[in-house]
Amino acid sequence: MIRGTTPERVRAALADRDPFPGTAGFAGRLDVSRSSHDGPLLVRDVLGRQPAYFSEDDPTAWSFDPNDLDDPRRLPAGHVRRLEGSETTEETLDTDDGTDPVWTLSDPPADDDEPALKTVRDAVLERVRAVDAADTAVAFSGGVDSALVASGMPDAPCYVAGFEGSHDIEAARDAAEAMNREHDLRVVEFTHDDLTRAVPEIVAATGRTNAMDVQIALPLYLVAERVAADGYDRLAVGQGADELFGGYAKVANAPDDHRVDAETVRGATREVIATLPDQLERDVLTLRAAGVEPVAPLLHDDVVSAALRLPGHLLTDGEERKIALRRTAEGVLPDAVAAADKKAVQYGSLAARELDRLARRAGFKRRMDDHVGQYIRSIAASDE
Repeated sequence: MIRGTTPERVRAALADRDPFPGTAGFAGRLDVSRSSHDGPLLVRDVLGRQPAYFSEDDPTAWSFDPNDLDDPRRLPAGHVRRLEGSETTEETLDTDDGTDPVWTLSDPPADDDEPALKTVRDAVLERVRAVDAADTAVAFSGGVDSALVASGMPDAPCYVAGFEGSHDIEAARDAAEAMNREHDLRVVEFTHDDLTRAVPEIVAATGRTNAMDVQIALPLYLVAERVAADGYDRLAVGQGADELFGGYAKVANAPDDHRVDAETVRGATREVIATLPDQLERDVLTLRAAGVEPVAPLLHDDVVSAALRLPGHLLTDGEERKIALRRTAEGVLPDAVAAADKKAVQYGSLAARELDRLARRAGFKRRMDDHVGQYIRSIAASDE
């Protein structure tokens, strides 16, 4: 009934209001007995790494998949909601009725440089090396994030997806060669037919039809589909690194970038971390629909907690990004891989460019408002 950890650990985290109890995220039904009433709770961790849904029409109904419910509502990250109608016999916990915020992202002061870097390095390397490689593949784009994940799984196959000639495929080949992992690399080249087939499946799984979400989900879905077909149950991903470690231009340019409100790099980093629950919901639902369970070691509580203590100049100096993560990679990855820049997956794979091309071929011209979104909705509707 709980995904991601044990009920005992969630109960302890609930009692202590601890947002980082040492998990990679959790959600599900938690049976408790409380001073004001008896009944189970629906819970979801502070970063929303495991999605969970409930129905306002049926107070007992909930699911990890929104398509299981007639009228699904997403449980917000860090919240609990009382589920009516089940008996429980567990210990008393002091929480309020209904849907309430319980866990909030901590805001610790920045550590000094040396201990901050050591804490990040220890957390990252421990978590990537702790991934169970059995039945697990790695999503590999050739950037420092996925290369660190791959470094902890030296015998796991590494998959990269994109159109022929795309940046991600070339970068993955270069990185695999530098890491002596050429034999592990499996390239998934997709076509326009793959896009038109996958779009309705992504829309059905996630409920999203906006162009950006679908463009991001496409390479994830297609690589995961191949991973599942090859017999692997889990896909290790580098998700979270850009948000936690200052990987975005808008963070590097803070406070002069209109896309962030914060006056500091640390504040801008917290702003982008706050977007993770929405992003992770899309990614988790996409990967599960393709037949694999995601594993995200860089989103483990230990890594998140360490990243939150970094001073701004170890996130980005305005030129170099993800400084602390790249320092962590020193001696673990070849210098060229540790320093490599990567493109966002929708651009590095050319999924965004080719979906735009398909939209225009279908008559949805760029002068039209949201022409790619209109195209997505048209092919999703035709597939119903």
